[in-house]
Amino acid sequence: MTKISPLSGFPEFLSEGRIIEQCVIDTVRRIFELHGFASLETRSVEPLDQLLRKGEIDKEVYVLRRLRAGEDDADSGLGLHYDLTVPFARYVLQHAGQLDFPLRRYQIQRAWRGERPQEGRYREFTQADIDIVGRDRLSLHHDAEIALVISEVFAALPIPRATLHINNRKLAEGFYVGVGATDPAAALRAIDKLDKIGEDKVAELLVEDAGLDAKGADRCLELAKISTPDASFADAVRALGVVNPLLDEGLDELVQVVEQVAEQMEGRQSGAIVADMKIARGLDYYTGTVYETQLEGFESLGSICSGGRYDSLASDGRNTYPGVGISFGISRLLVPLVASGRVVASRSVPTCVLVAVTDEADRSASEAVATALRGRGISTEVAPDAAKFGKQIRHADRRGIPYVWFPDSSSVKDIRSGDQVDADPQTWAPPEADARPQVMLAPDNEEQQP
Repeated sequence: MTKISPLSGFPEFLSEGRIIEQCVIDTVRRIFELHGFASLETRSVEPLDQLLRKGEIDKEVYVLRRLRAGEDDADSGLGLHYDLTVPFARYVLQHAGQLDFPLRRYQIQRAWRGERPQEGRYREFTQADIDIVGRDRLSLHHDAEIALVISEVFAALPIPRATLHINNRKLAEGFYVGVGATDPAAALRAIDKLDKIGEDKVAELLVEDAGLDAKGADRCLELAKISTPDASFADAVRALGVVNPLLDEGLDELVQVVEQVAEQMEGRQSGAIVADMKIARGLDYYTGTVYETQLEGFESLGSICSGGRYDSLASDGRNTYPGVGISFGISRLLVPLVASGRVVASRSVPTCVLVAVTDEADRSASEAVATALRGRGISTEVAPDAAKFGKQIRHADRRGIPYVWFPDSSSVKDIRSGDQVDADPQTWAPPEADARPQVMLAPDNEEQQP
């Protein structure tokens, strides 16, 4: 038999992993919709000139070509989208006349990127995005709202502690210019690599690429060390003595966002949020607030959820569409958590009840019980054959099914405890915790770390 090799960068879950993924997606969708975000799904294919318009990842786009295309057939000029932002920008421009602004959208969809596969980075993956987009203007309070919504998602998920780090690009760029940077964008890109390459190499990049002297580079690294769970970061930044109008503007904006977040988080179940001056986001289109997220114990994954404010998602020449949003890497998060056993499901199938079959001649009686249970929303299947009851129970146990129903005695057995009670399929119901598979965070240990 030919051995089938896995495709690197195209992860596949077994049944338990898929249940975990569906649970996470359902939770994300529920919270997004609780906050009034409407679902949309864009096509998977975009014109290459749109996908490559910034020229940053031209080697990572999967191009569409027909396998049996003739020599005279023109190139399709199409590629699979590598994120959900570029298609969304096109969608806003194409349908602007039919949309109400500010537009609140969420999108949970697959994307494809031809980069080198590694932990947390895949060639096919699922993302969940939320954005709030205005026409010509968008209030700053939406920046705080995005942070609150995604932190609520993290608090609701069965995952290790996630911390959302917030900064402001104006603050960072203004500071870099204030200490002598001739290329603040290069300084942003250098600081963005701090966790990957360390202070010494970042300092070299700041001097070589951003036009800073050694003292200016040191000041940038001092700024990057400031991190607080409240607005006290502002005093620490001002204490560095750098003066610049853009710095002041960004500092004021970040204080507003952090204070609004703190005020609205009071009494709410939310993940941790901190102001962190080393968050830079190297992409050029971010213009204000920026976000990154670290997962405790899985810091090697980098940011599992990132985004920020952009003054111009798109423009049609008459109107500009500013927005703020964040992208949650569902595959980036779940593949290592499932593989390490850090997140587990109570069973690998949705089935709550297995209806035993006493005899093949009486299978219709078992099917009738199953139909009655399903009619009341209880996930049920019928045993595949009329084997001895012990074998049918073992079949249920192997799949994690908690209950076996015996039609001949009108009773149901909890095969975990051994308790068996008389039951009517028209009235019996399992405890809520057993109705669906439960997804939970497994105890941490060294072997489970990636």
